[in-house]
Amino acid sequence: MIDRRAALGGIGGLAAATLLPAPAFARRNAKPPRLRAGDMAALVAPASAVTLPDELARAEHWVRGMGLIPSPGAHVGGRDGYLAGTDAQRAADINAMFADDEIRAIFAVRGGWGGARILPLLDWGVIRANPKLVIGYSDTTALHLAIATRAGFPTLHAPNAASRWEKQSWDSLWRMAFAGSTPVLGGADAEIESGREGRTLVGGTATGTLLGGNLTILSTLMGTPWLPDFSGAILFLEDVNEAVYRVDRMLQQLRLAGVLDRVAGVVFGQCTRCDANEPEYAGFTLDDVLQHHLCALGVPVFTGANIGHVRGQLSLPVGVEVELDAGARTIRLLEPVVS
Repeated sequence: MIDRRAALGGIGGLAAATLLPAPAFARRNAKPPRLRAGDMAALVAPASAVTLPDELARAEHWVRGMGLIPSPGAHVGGRDGYLAGTDAQRAADINAMFADDEIRAIFAVRGGWGGARILPLLDWGVIRANPKLVIGYSDTTALHLAIATRAGFPTLHAPNAASRWEKQSWDSLWRMAFAGSTPVLGGADAEIESGREGRTLVGGTATGTLLGGNLTILSTLMGTPWLPDFSGAILFLEDVNEAVYRVDRMLQQLRLAGVLDRVAGVVFGQCTRCDANEPEYAGFTLDDVLQHHLCALGVPVFTGANIGHVRGQLSLPVGVEVELDAGARTIRLLEPVVS
């Protein structure tokens, strides 16, 4: 995975985004269509280059296994430095897939870094007029949050196309994207199945729009016009390869920006390989830091959800109304993701 801290030094494309006037947040838009066997699904690479052996072949394999027909973008195998082609090429693939009436869903093949660079180059008029499920996680958080802000329709925080699609990932995606149902996600049975035990920090229930994703990418969008309004939202977060003090720093950024003070509830998923600190930053565990920042908010909070850079992660909607039950450690959809 690309070291995001090194990559942040070369985000020339993002500078243009910060100069744009902040938009009025998008009103609720028509929802993406329900997926059916035989639908065409785009494979795009919005961020890092697809370089691992057979990575694209794996993505096509999983998408075919869903009963869908994979349609790779023109530049999905491209490369420009550590990116999957130039910013213009990666954006062109996404614009083309939203404009193509035969494409019903858009999968990110992989994450890494680079999605935020293309946000100013996307055709937001075309995207808003053609709601489609965008599916992926990690760096794809930039697309999820920008679509929530500019286009107003739901997306799915779920494995990237080349990830392993194990039972919990596939079952949760099928129920939302194909069946159009409103499942309850998480809970004790799901924790037993995944082998990842959650923990209630603050009990209670709350309702709101589910928004979030990768903590590093979300914090990268702070102060830009691509971040949605978190007032009354249920915030979910995950990350990977971040030392505890850096998680502390990013959560503090969210506090100082007023994001944490506005949410109705918080779910912190998996922070994979986030336990190590440099010796000079020893002293606090990840659990300590989460308690410092989240327990005083006065809203329901639970941690350890099966969300993030782990095998069998839950597929999770972005931009729909949900009910959070921190005591049961569940997220219940209050509306379908698809039409």
